[in-house]
Amino acid sequence: MARVSEQKLLERFMMLSIAAAITTMFLKGLAAWLTGSVGFLSDALESSVNLVAAIAGLFALKVSAKPADKEHQFGHGKAEYLSALAEGAMIFVAAGAIIYTAIERLIVPQPVEEAGWGLTLSTLSSVINLAVGVMLIRAGKHYRSATLQADGQHLMTDVWTSVGVLVGMAAVYLTGWWWMDPVIALVVGVNILWAGYNLLKNSVSSLLSEALPEAEIEKIQQRLDAFEEKQEVSFTERRTVAFGRQRMVYLTMEVPAQWTVQRSHDVADEVEATLDELYPGCEVFIHVEPAGAPHRRASHLF
Repeated sequence: MARVSEQKLLERFMMLSIAAAITTMFLKGLAAWLTGSVGFLSDALESSVNLVAAIAGLFALKVSAKPADKEHQFGHGKAEYLSALAEGAMIFVAAGAIIYTAIERLIVPQPVEEAGWGLTLSTLSSVINLAVGVMLIRAGKHYRSATLQADGQHLMTDVWTSVGVLVGMAAVYLTGWWWMDPVIALVVGVNILWAGYNLLKNSVSSLLSEALPEAEIEKIQQRLDAFEEKQEVSFTERRTVAFGRQRMVYLTMEVPAQWTVQRSHDVADEVEATLDELYPGCEVFIHVEPAGAPHRRASHLF
């Protein structure tokens, strides 16, 4: 039941992101229309990417929550990373459109009108994105959701972009230097490209079966150390991997050669139970070997 509630909560966070994207896209689009500013237009284009990314993220959350089946025996957790990859690609497309429009406006400059209204609308959009972005990042870290974290980080990038546009447009409004408008848009475009690169890099790293975070590995290690102290066992091989929100731990456990299969099984069950208590839903795979037996691999990876 808790798992179902958690999934519904994550989906509600993504629905909030979709609502925020629609609202800010409208506000920024209105600011661009009123002012004719390519800087505000670039900001509006990024919000349109936010909307598409949030919809893709919601879809990814639904797919990743599906239970394991015959074709996907380790579940669908990596669907979240595919969503983050798609979001990174969309960021690149938006950045390209912004840079192209900015260069075009540099060649054929145009004055900015109604800058006061534009600044007001853009400020309101930034406040909305800031609130939702912080919320998504915190929820993503708490629930280990790559989709929520990626979407939250994208919104925070949007906030910094908007702040840059606001400062620049205020300078344009005060000085009358219209050429600053497309220059601001160019800076925004380059910044978005950098954010897209980082998002793609992190997503690819996760798709390559990345280990659990160091802090989580340390907690697992503490539990295993406690078992080695109270039982006559040792863990000669330890591996972890993350599949979206799913944690997996692979262990080789050495037991005294005289132990029965039943006793080895009981201790292995205790290890699985303590790690599941630490991280509910964690899948633990334990290979049992008699002490002193040659190993196929002898590696302490954590």
